[in-house]
Amino acid sequence: MFQTIDWLILISFFIIVMGIGIRASRLAGKNASEFFLSGRNMPWWLLGVSMVACTFSADTPNLVTDIVRTNGVAGNWVWWAFLLTGMLTVFVYAKLWRRSEVMTDLEIYEIRYSGKMASFLRGFRSIYLGLFFNIMIMGTVSLAAIKIGEVMFGLDKYTTIMLASFAVVIYATLGGLRGVIWADFFQFGIAMVGAVAAAVIALNHPEVGGFKGLITHEAIQGKMNFLPDFSDTAMLIPIFVIPLAVQWWSVWYPGAEPGGGGYIAQRMLSAKDEKNAIGATLFFNIAHYALRPWPWIIVALCSIIIFPELSDIRAQFPNISSQYLKHDIAYPVMMTLLPKGLFGLVVASLVAAYMSTIGTHLNWGASYVVNDFYKRFIKPDATDRQMVSMGRMLTVVLMILAAIVALWLQNAKQAFDILLQIGAGTGLIFILRWFWWRINAYTEITAMVVSFIVAIVFKLIIGVAGPDEVAVWYRVAHWQLLLGIGITTFAWLAVTFLAKPEDDDTLKRFVKLTRPGGPGWKRINALLEAEGHPPVEHQLPLEILCMTVGVFTVYGALFATGFWVYGNTMPAIVCSAIAATGGFFLFKFFGKLKTDGNR
Repeated sequence: MFQTIDWLILISFFIIVMGIGIRASRLAGKNASEFFLSGRNMPWWLLGVSMVACTFSADTPNLVTDIVRTNGVAGNWVWWAFLLTGMLTVFVYAKLWRRSEVMTDLEIYEIRYSGKMASFLRGFRSIYLGLFFNIMIMGTVSLAAIKIGEVMFGLDKYTTIMLASFAVVIYATLGGLRGVIWADFFQFGIAMVGAVAAAVIALNHPEVGGFKGLITHEAIQGKMNFLPDFSDTAMLIPIFVIPLAVQWWSVWYPGAEPGGGGYIAQRMLSAKDEKNAIGATLFFNIAHYALRPWPWIIVALCSIIIFPELSDIRAQFPNISSQYLKHDIAYPVMMTLLPKGLFGLVVASLVAAYMSTIGTHLNWGASYVVNDFYKRFIKPDATDRQMVSMGRMLTVVLMILAAIVALWLQNAKQAFDILLQIGAGTGLIFILRWFWWRINAYTEITAMVVSFIVAIVFKLIIGVAGPDEVAVWYRVAHWQLLLGIGITTFAWLAVTFLAKPEDDDTLKRFVKLTRPGGPGWKRINALLEAEGHPPVEHQLPLEILCMTVGVFTVYGALFATGFWVYGNTMPAIVCSAIAATGGFFLFKFFGKLKTDGNR
C-alpha cells in the first residue's frame, strides 16, 4: 500500500516535528512558566491555530463519520451545540482568565474559594482531570491511531500504540507547551490539506461520481439534512433539542467547558494580553465549527455509498478485529482508496492530528499534576528545574496510561458518551462561579461526586440499550444524560444554599483581580466601593450581544458551506449573507470591547 514517495513524505514530516521539539527545548527548560505556558507571550493567531489543531484529533474524523453514518449530518448537533459555550468563552471568559495570571485554571480555586475545601478541590481535580479525564481523552485519540494502523498498515494494536506514542512523547517532553504550539501550527496545515484531499478523492470515486453523484445517490437521501426530522421525536430530542437547550451549558466536556477551562484556558493564559486571548478563542471557534467539519462530512457520506454496511468493510478488510469493527472505522477505510503520494500526505495529516492532540493533553495533564498537586502539596519549595523535570517524567507516564485505556476502548462515540455523562450537571457551576458570589467550594465538590456516581450507575450498573434493543426509558442514553443533569444540579444547588458561603475577603480579592461583571456581584461590589475602591467596570450586555452575533455568524458560515457543497444556491447565498453581516457587526463590536490594552 505504501510506496516510496509515501514513506518519504511521512519520514520528512517526522523529521520536521522532531526538529521543532529540539528547537523549542532550548527555551522550555528555563522555568515552569516556559514549559507549561510558553512564557505567556504568544500571539492570538498562533494560539488560535494551536487550539484548532488540538481539537483536530485523529479520532475526530472517526467520530464525525460514526455520527453521519448512524444519524446523518444532523447528528453533529451533539457537538455543534457547544459553539454557544465557545462564544461565551470568547467574549466573557477569555479576558477574565488572562487577568487571573494563574499557571493553570485549577489554581483559580484557591483564589475564588477559601479554606481547606478550596485546597482539597484544587488537589483532587488535578488528579481527577489531569489523570483520569485526560487519560480517557488520550485513550480515545489513541484508539483512532490503532484503527488507522490496523487498516492502513496491517499492524496489531500493540505495535501501533508503541509507534504512535514514541515521537509525540519525545517532542512534548523536550519542547513543553512552546514546542507543542509551534508543532501545532505546522501540523494543522498538513492536517487540513490532507482532509481536503481525502474529501476530493472520495468524491471522485467511481461509485460516488462527484458532487452531483453524491447528492443524488439514494443511499444518502435523508442523511444530508442539517436539521433532524422534527416529526421524529426519537431522533429530534437526543441530537438537537437536548444539545441546544440543555447540554451546552450543563455538561462539562474537554475543549468545550462552560466558563472556559482545560487546555483552552491554558492557551488563553499563554497569550500576550487579554486582546490576544480573545482573538485566539474567536479564531478557534470560527475554524473549529465553520471551516473544518465539511471535509470529514463529505468523506463520511461517500463511505455510505462505497461501504453501506459494516459487512462490506469486513469483506474488504477481513483481518480487522471484531473489537474495532464499528462505524467509526469507515474513515480510515476510506483513506485506503487514495493514490500513492497523496496516500502518504493523508497519512501524515492523520499522524499530525494525532500528535497535536496528544501533545497538548500530555503538557496540559502534566501541568495539573505538577503545579496543582506536586508543588502545592508534595514539595512546595520545588524549584523551576524540579518542576520541569517532574513535568517531563509525567509526560511519559501519562502516555503509557493512555495507551492502556486505548487497548480497552472500542469506538470513539463510546468514550464521547461516557465523558458527557460524567460531566452532566456540572457545567452551569463553571458559568455561575464567575457571575454569582454564592457559589462555593462545596458546590463544586458536590457536583463532581454526584455526577460521577450517577455516571457509574447508568453506564456500568444499569447500562445503555443498544440500537436493536427495546429498552425502558432509563436505559436510553439521552434520558440518562437528562436525569444525570437533573440529579446533579439539584444536589449542588441544595448544598450551595446549605453550606456556609465564602468569606467576603476572599470574594473581594477575586473581584479586584478578575473584575467579573453582572448583578451577582452587587453585594461584593458594594463592599468594595464602601472601602474606597473604584466601581468595577464591566460590559456584560455588550459581551452577551457579541456572543449572540458570533453564534449566528459561525452557524451561517457552517450552513453556507454545506449548501454550496450540496449545490443549493439560494439557501447558500442567504446563509453567506448572514455570515457576512454577522462578521461585519462582530468586527465593529470587537473594537468596543475594553481590555487591558485599550481601557
